[in-house]
Amino acid sequence: MTDSTAPLRILHVEDEDLNRLLLRAVLARAGDPLLRGALLAEAPTLAEARAVLGAGEIDLVLLDVRLPDGNGLDLVREIKGRGPKPAVVVMSASVLPAERQEAMRAGSDAFVPKPYIAADLLQTMARLIDAGRSGTTGP
Repeated sequence: MTDSTAPLRILHVEDEDLNRLLLRAVLARAGDPLLRGALLAEAPTLAEARAVLGAGEIDLVLLDVRLPDGNGLDLVREIKGRGPKPAVVVMSASVLPAERQEAMRAGSDAFVPKPYIAADLLQTMARLIDAGRSGTTGP
């Protein structure tokens, strides 16, 4: 994110309604005003996520792996094939070390297991946004 005055733009790719609702609540209660004031786009499928990504600039993608129309890691590879932005956080209930490693090999910037601890997710998001502002990369 280059303009620190512009609101943060987050895309949440998640097919479960309850999980989308939970993230909305977590962001609404975030202590960081940048996260609390973020513009949140939601996509329950990869197809809808691709449409959102194609329609405008997104700073951060929160991405489930198992979606009705495919594997979220395919979207990670597409996003990262275009450059370092946006940052991508893979969120998955599959917490086996091999799955986490696969997400990182695909190009995700972070992996957050589900169910997540809200403070941990917000800290991960803030770290990635700060890294994007300073031009650094990596977890």
